[in-house]
Amino acid sequence: MTHIAHAPDGYVKTEVHNHIATIEFFHPQSNSLPGKLLYELAHEITVAGNNNVARVIVLRSVGEKAFCAGASFAELVAIKNEAEGLQFFSGFAYVINAMRHCNKFIIARIQGKCVGGGVGLAAAADYAFATEHADVKLSELAIGIGPFVIGPAVERKIGLGAFSQLSINATEWQTAAWAHAKGLFTELHAHSHDMDKSIAKLAGTLAACNPEAMAEMKKMFWHGTHNWNELLGERAAISGRLVLSDFSKKAIEAFKAKAK
Repeated sequence: MTHIAHAPDGYVKTEVHNHIATIEFFHPQSNSLPGKLLYELAHEITVAGNNNVARVIVLRSVGEKAFCAGASFAELVAIKNEAEGLQFFSGFAYVINAMRHCNKFIIARIQGKCVGGGVGLAAAADYAFATEHADVKLSELAIGIGPFVIGPAVERKIGLGAFSQLSINATEWQTAAWAHAKGLFTELHAHSHDMDKSIAKLAGTLAACNPEAMAEMKKMFWHGTHNWNELLGERAAISGRLVLSDFSKKAIEAFKAKAK
């Protein structure tokens, strides 16, 4: 897209056509999400949810290789105290809770790899389309923390067994076919153009459905998550504390050195 070159810090934008709100995010580092973009994404989801013209939401990112690389590593290494840690890890809590509170179905377009918080976004979507290139990984343990904030969303979608597998085997990719079999992805397509046709078809169908009925269905699907505002905040505090440990600092430094 022509506007990518003019967005060195990334962006989040929303367009509404034919009752379909498309929320798109981009960051030059594999669509990672620094705090600023996380707050913007949560805001755009909330605004689209309150927009009476929009009846369904499509969440997508730019490019082909990565759907979302998770939280910003540059911000992670800059955390100096527990307050900063809490603020950093609360970013995905705000997005997941915005998706949960939204009274419209959210369709995720997963065209590429998902890491960490990117898996959380896929799990928090109500219906996730993916391509065969959309491998997944929860890498948090590899840097001394864990997938605490996104954990409830991922476990809710794929169950404790599969969530445990992803969380413990933190350095290995699981295939898109694995994610589809476990229920993280609702549909799997060989190519993005086939996926986009299916997304357009479902989004168009939902845009013609009764908004009140869909809102009530959304409440039904998310039943039992009423405590997530508090729960995800508590989980963010755990990560914010662990990231300051000597173990995490050494792991992060090793990761930085390897990345050079």
